[in-house]
Amino acid sequence: MRISITHKLFLAISLAAAVAVISLVLAMQWSMKQGFLRYLNTIEKTGVSRLAASLEEGYRRESGWGFVLHHPAMWQRLIMTSIPEGGMPPPPGPPPELLAGPAANLPPPLGMDEKAPHRPLPPRLLHHFEQRFFLLDAGGKVLISRLEIPAHSEATPLRNQGKVIGYLGILPRTEISEPHQERFLKEQTMAFAIVAGIVLLLASWLSALLSKRLVRPLQNLAGATRLLAAGKFTTRVEVVSADELGQLAGNFNTLAMTLEKNEQARRQWVADISHELRTPVAILRGEIEALQDGIRQPDQHSLSSLHGEVLRLARLVEDLYQLTMSDLGALTYRKKNLDIIALLKEIVVIHAAQFTEKGLSLTNTVPAENAVEVFGDAERLRQLFTNLLDNSLKYTNAGGALRIDMTCHERTVRIDFQDSAPGVAGADMERLFERLYRVDASRNRETGGAGLGLAICRNIVEAHLGKISVQPSPLGGLWVQVELPRTNP
Repeated sequence: MRISITHKLFLAISLAAAVAVISLVLAMQWSMKQGFLRYLNTIEKTGVSRLAASLEEGYRRESGWGFVLHHPAMWQRLIMTSIPEGGMPPPPGPPPELLAGPAANLPPPLGMDEKAPHRPLPPRLLHHFEQRFFLLDAGGKVLISRLEIPAHSEATPLRNQGKVIGYLGILPRTEISEPHQERFLKEQTMAFAIVAGIVLLLASWLSALLSKRLVRPLQNLAGATRLLAAGKFTTRVEVVSADELGQLAGNFNTLAMTLEKNEQARRQWVADISHELRTPVAILRGEIEALQDGIRQPDQHSLSSLHGEVLRLARLVEDLYQLTMSDLGALTYRKKNLDIIALLKEIVVIHAAQFTEKGLSLTNTVPAENAVEVFGDAERLRQLFTNLLDNSLKYTNAGGALRIDMTCHERTVRIDFQDSAPGVAGADMERLFERLYRVDASRNRETGGAGLGLAICRNIVEAHLGKISVQPSPLGGLWVQVELPRTNP
């Protein structure tokens, strides 16, 4: 059976709330009982002070403890007068034979009003209260006690004429024994249980609302993901919060937008490739059919024309292959430390004659000082510089110029290629690194370019952990800037 995430969240929140509420109720019940016991023990300690005063007065009158040791009824009577419940008089006095002794002449216990109405104490209450009192002599010997006295029990010293004559104490309660007290605790426990039930119901209701609210964005994302998987890349979800779910929705929208752009680029890529391949193939087909129909003769001129179209088609296919391999990371890079100055000078010398033939001025300020080393592949860097020089050679007007500058920094080396008119508009400049993109005013198939050179250049530079950028040239054309990391700062 599959449980939805809504139910899982509901059960998890409800279970957490139930554990918290039950734990709180148990803790409160335990705290209530312990606090009630402490309260009762504190109240009973007030009786100790009253009993202590009565015992001290009796000791002073009788000059000893005999009035309580030999007359248990007097001990019980004194305890009754010290019970902290107001208005509780002592029970009926001891039998006549006990009152005939010295205890008969004792005054009423301290704090006792003989005229107060007599209200007998329940036997059970009297028994539990009386048996927990204990009396010790000055040396700590037990005089009166019905229970074993634990060590270090708290006791009140009794004094006569400034001397300690004994100790009086009461053992604290450890359990609730009186019916009315037990009934009070049961009522409190029932009240806690009712409150806990109400809280659990509210927690369940809130957890149901919260789980639905938390899962709703996930459900929207799940539905949008299905649409995205079906190829509907225009799908977007609403970002309704700034938390992790909101960030997830924002990331989904970014992914969808990226996929949409990639899909558009893929379609444009296929259309551009088809267009680029169709032109030379159509030319080849037309010329071959003309030869077959006898419209043109298979002479040297027609063969040269066919050969030129085949070479143009081969260059396009090779550029496409190189770019695809670069995108896939399948190009082989055999990197080592090499002198970038020597490599660039070598490429410039190779292309100098072509610039001269076209009437272009080629100048460079490459330093002739010590070598500047970079960690790279010599063949790929040659391909990079060759592509940049070919671009200037193809797209710079006759009589123009190309200037190459190299600037060495502590950690990088920067190479600038600046050519003269024609230039590139700002809107077109941002798209120069796109595949098969060409500025119509200055680049066309007649020059042999397919719009792949700069895209290949960017991949080579990034493979060397460098940067490449374009901007308008002070000479009126294009300024290409290549920055590569150095290995010998």
